[in-house]
Amino acid sequence: MQVCLASTSPARLMLMRQVGIEPQLASPGVDEDAAVAAREKALGRELSPAEHVQFLAKEKAKAVAVSLADDFSGLVIGGDSMFELDGRVYGKPHTPERAAERWRMMRGRTGILHSGHSVIRIDDGSLTRADATAEARVSFVADITDDEIDAYVATGEPLEVAGAFTVDSLGGAFIERVEGDPSTVVGMSLSTIRRLVRELGVEWTGLWSASS
Repeated sequence: MQVCLASTSPARLMLMRQVGIEPQLASPGVDEDAAVAAREKALGRELSPAEHVQFLAKEKAKAVAVSLADDFSGLVIGGDSMFELDGRVYGKPHTPERAAERWRMMRGRTGILHSGHSVIRIDDGSLTRADATAEARVSFVADITDDEIDAYVATGEPLEVAGAFTVDSLGGAFIERVEGDPSTVVGMSLSTIRRLVRELGVEWTGLWSASS
């Protein structure tokens, strides 16, 4: 069975490979800000962090699945993540200044990484979908210095990741504790993806070494 990851995230690709799955990759091409704005306008309210990541995971998986439906048989996996601290959500900081500011705010504190997941099975052009959210509580060390923050930000690593941190690379030394599925913090919850895959009638072990 083929597997397509509706993402260009190196972290999500690494996770798939670590558990024995070699997916093909497809960029969803979703304008996330516009999609969320339209959804919130339709609802007449702001999306909660869990709703936000789940909505975007669905949109990404759907966009790729529709484009592949005519000549693809297998699973399309979409995901999205956001970090919440004190009720406020944070995506990718993009600039060194924002990344440094966030790290000074996060040190010694605990936030929540929200991750949305959407898996679509394509079978003879027919699409079926299973969705779920997951979260993990992330606690940061209290003794990280301003110099360490500046040095970490200078590597560029935190600029394009949700919440401005990683747990599986340079940022891992500054994270004291993770409560929940640790893969959630990397990019998506593998245990959640496995459950969704089984809901769609596919055995997880049957995906090992699956490729395009």
